[in-house]
Amino acid sequence: MSANRDAPTKTGFHFRDLGKMFGGGQSSGRQVGILGALVVIIILFEILTGGLTLDPTNLINLVNQNAYVLILAIGMVMVIIAGHIDLSVGSVAAFVGIVVATAMVSWHFPVPVAILLGLVLGAVIGAWQGWWVAYVGVPAFIVTLAGMLIFRGANQYFGNSNTVTVPDSFTFIGNGSIPDFGPNIGYSNGTLILGILAIAALVWQEFRQRRTQTLMGAEKAPVWVSVVKLVVLVFVAGGATMLFASGRVGTSFPISGIILGVLVLIYSFVTRNTTVGRHIYAVGGNWHAAELSGVKIKRINFFVMLNMSVLASVAGMIGVARAGASGPGDGTGWELDAIAAVFIGGAAVAGGIGTIVGSIIGGLVIAILNNGLQLLGVSNDRVQIIKGLVLLFAVGIDVYSKRQGRPSIIGILTRRRRSTNVGDDASVAGVAPLDRPSVEPGEESAEASSRPESTTPNA
Repeated sequence: MSANRDAPTKTGFHFRDLGKMFGGGQSSGRQVGILGALVVIIILFEILTGGLTLDPTNLINLVNQNAYVLILAIGMVMVIIAGHIDLSVGSVAAFVGIVVATAMVSWHFPVPVAILLGLVLGAVIGAWQGWWVAYVGVPAFIVTLAGMLIFRGANQYFGNSNTVTVPDSFTFIGNGSIPDFGPNIGYSNGTLILGILAIAALVWQEFRQRRTQTLMGAEKAPVWVSVVKLVVLVFVAGGATMLFASGRVGTSFPISGIILGVLVLIYSFVTRNTTVGRHIYAVGGNWHAAELSGVKIKRINFFVMLNMSVLASVAGMIGVARAGASGPGDGTGWELDAIAAVFIGGAAVAGGIGTIVGSIIGGLVIAILNNGLQLLGVSNDRVQIIKGLVLLFAVGIDVYSKRQGRPSIIGILTRRRRSTNVGDDASVAGVAPLDRPSVEPGEESAEASSRPESTTPNA
């Protein structure tokens, strides 16, 4: 036990430690890179728009407009990590939205009951698609392509291609914000309290992580890494809190943003700290080894497809609440934005690599690009071209880096050091990073390592 307490702490400056600052693991370098790109994009548009990008009103609208896409990205990254793809999420969101709207308006369901109905319907749809993928062996690409057509048609059939207006009490989850209270200090007190709690949670999490590393006997990053990380996070969280809290009277941090934040926390914990999460990475990384290790591949594939549709139902209801009505055009193109967010956020095309936080960062890049270009008056056709180029270059860099054996910019900077230090960050620390699969992908090509017919879309 004494050996654990005497766990070594690295000293001095190492480029490799920069990757550990925001999680470590295979995808950390790409996350740091895309996070830096996000910061550059925000600063650029803040200058070009004359300060409109970080205007409190614009930020509040930005969260409301993109919360549903970011929620879809949470589920999509788990699907992609497992080696699948889901093209039906926009149609599923639209179908659930029209059913929930009809339930409240025509069937007079109370709002909570209608929301529960939407979640159950999403679970049923996910189970249907998951059964075809996991137990019948139909590739997920085909299953969800069929689902995209089926549920888009079901949306129009169920709603007679009409628009159904939802009650004001339901729009709160899409357009509402934290209610203000207490003395008038020029800021939203509710948002300030939320920001303080978030900062406290960040500090506690960092100390908890270092304590866990000590108890496990794992080598800890230098203290300066934790200090710099906390300073950056506290600065960002504090600045965001003040911006959201200084909005016009009656507005503050959106309810949809709180729902998104809760989901990020829950699913980050699931993917990093639970057996199910580790198995998802293992299946996507190398299904052969995962199966030999006792992983229930069919169950994992079934779970990720079911979970995706449940989150699609949440996104659909938030989208309807924001618009105030459900119509036949809801959810169009949502699946493409979610997939783009995941890949821009550092997920690997072949599966096995990716994180929830990385996907959120990727989604924010798309959101800021959309918003900033619109503020500059750029036409929609040019916006689509720019978004496509960003996605293409992000995935292209990922593929090129893998072919060169360099998983990240951090890897390039530390290439010479690795010649004298055997193993990656995980071997140095003594434990496998939590955001990567326990089982490494083999040397085979994607075709050679495809899963059996009953478990994979690559059969």
